[in-house]
Amino acid sequence: MGHQTLASALADLKRSGQLLELDHEVDPVLEAGAIQRRVYEAGGPALLFKRVKGTPFPMVANLFGTLDRARYLFRDRLAAISLLVDAKVDPARLARKPWRFLGLPKTAWTLLPRRTRTGPVLEHRTRLDQLPRLISWPRDGGPFVTLPLVYSEDPDRPGPAKSNLGMYRVQLGGNSYEPNAEVGLHYQLHRGIGVHHAAAIRRGEPLKVNVIVGGPPALILAAVMPLPEGLPEISFAGALQGARLKMAPAANGLLAPIEADFVISGTVDPHTVKPEGPFGDHLGYYALVHDFPVLKVEAVHHRRDAVWPFTTVGRPPQEDTTFGQLIHELTGPLVPTVLPGVKGVHAVDAAGVHPLLLAIGSERYVPYAPLRRPQELLTQANAILGQGQMSLAKYLFIVAHEDDPSLDVHDIAAFLRHWLERVDWSNDLHFQTRTTIDTLDYSGDGFNQGSKVVIAAVGSKRRDLATAWDQATDPLKLPDGFDHPKVALPGVLVVQAPRFASESGPRQHRGFCETARIPQGFPLVVLVDDADFTARSLRNWLWVVFTRSNPASDIDGVNAFTERKHWGCHGPLVIDARIKPHHAPPLEDDPEIERRVDALAAPGGPLHGVY
Repeated sequence: MGHQTLASALADLKRSGQLLELDHEVDPVLEAGAIQRRVYEAGGPALLFKRVKGTPFPMVANLFGTLDRARYLFRDRLAAISLLVDAKVDPARLARKPWRFLGLPKTAWTLLPRRTRTGPVLEHRTRLDQLPRLISWPRDGGPFVTLPLVYSEDPDRPGPAKSNLGMYRVQLGGNSYEPNAEVGLHYQLHRGIGVHHAAAIRRGEPLKVNVIVGGPPALILAAVMPLPEGLPEISFAGALQGARLKMAPAANGLLAPIEADFVISGTVDPHTVKPEGPFGDHLGYYALVHDFPVLKVEAVHHRRDAVWPFTTVGRPPQEDTTFGQLIHELTGPLVPTVLPGVKGVHAVDAAGVHPLLLAIGSERYVPYAPLRRPQELLTQANAILGQGQMSLAKYLFIVAHEDDPSLDVHDIAAFLRHWLERVDWSNDLHFQTRTTIDTLDYSGDGFNQGSKVVIAAVGSKRRDLATAWDQATDPLKLPDGFDHPKVALPGVLVVQAPRFASESGPRQHRGFCETARIPQGFPLVVLVDDADFTARSLRNWLWVVFTRSNPASDIDGVNAFTERKHWGCHGPLVIDARIKPHHAPPLEDDPEIERRVDALAAPGGPLHGVY
């Protein structure tokens, strides 16, 4: 049976040597987050901070810091979840090998939450200002909960069956929030709580919300799972922990898991919003200040031995990368059942997750065609962009499984090579303009506003990709102000461009396309602020290109044309990935905090040898 409390999970990690307990006092303002990032990057253990400045509660970080540790925490239940997935993917297996599925009825029983009158999480009360005041980045607008589990129910059909448990960030103080009485509640487009909030607005009544912190690790994973509509996250949490989730009414009357460590109970007024942010987010930039709903807090409860789990959000990879990896392992086989013909989809973590999707589909219907062009792939691409959070993607690159059955959608370098060898810029770009993108992505035209492009490539190899050029026989010529060309990937040049200015930047981009001469074998050119940094690694290239460009405004090309409202180019594609004036600032460490964290790892320090 899986862990039904956070304390049980921590004891398990301690016994197996995967938990480090730190007695040294740690400041939750910048220092704790900086330590967590260092230990995560080093592949280190989970960290229990036993003495945290300004709060009586200990904190734990890096709980899911490695994929092996995440698997270890759920080791007793992964096989049962795999059986559920197998039964969904191929129901006929139940008839062919029924003995493999003997445990399914028991697992199905765990999907049903069990209601009780009270429980450990409701035994003690505290105030918001006594909770750990975690601030991860220097410009953050206040303390945030970074592993919040936000629970709500449908006002039209109350009860767990229509509930939602999501990880939406919560700001505990700062800005204009009334101390000890209000917290900010930030949720993005296409989130389940939005449906509940809309229903409350229509009914003209407050929406009851519980913010849960801690509890069984299964709760944390369930909150970030892309579950099919109709399967509540709390049901999945029960299956994942191997026991029905016990829930009791909190101070606002709304249910809360009784084995959680903390629960902040309150209501969201239908019409009240207040400024929330800034906050260092998963794209590697600050999410800026915007109006979001406010939770009016009625009570803060906690269990006797409560521990506050946290993580740091920032430029990937971070701890939430592990969630994506584990989710793929659990749900990857379901993709073809939801999206017929699609073999796999990869939301690229290094690009900020939402900006870039890679997909492998199928061209099954015209195998006899003498000239293959994307057809069914476009249908599949539209289906992908119609799925929940995948609809927030800006770039979707899709190729055909038939062209290389061995291609792995998670091998990014191999995928990009295959795609660039086949893409036809005159035919294969398909734009959606003036549409929605990630709330946290500031590369677009405004808040939640931007564009998308599907680039579908099929058929035989069209070109060889270059990794160098001969300046004597096939020269590279750049306009004035453009310099430091670097090969970032086979077939991909990055060029350092003048700093972008609103009045001149688009003209510079167009002028480059009109006057530059690009050697053969480089179908893709990217204009950047720092060519050395961008070309240094695939990780850097993915982050710069896809977090700093908006397809409709930042894609251009050599010998570009528009024909019957279709845009394309006959020469290399040129993406402008410079920082623009409307972009959010990137995250940067505080030098003084970094020196303090260095000292903790020095010989004789409490974290010596950990990172």
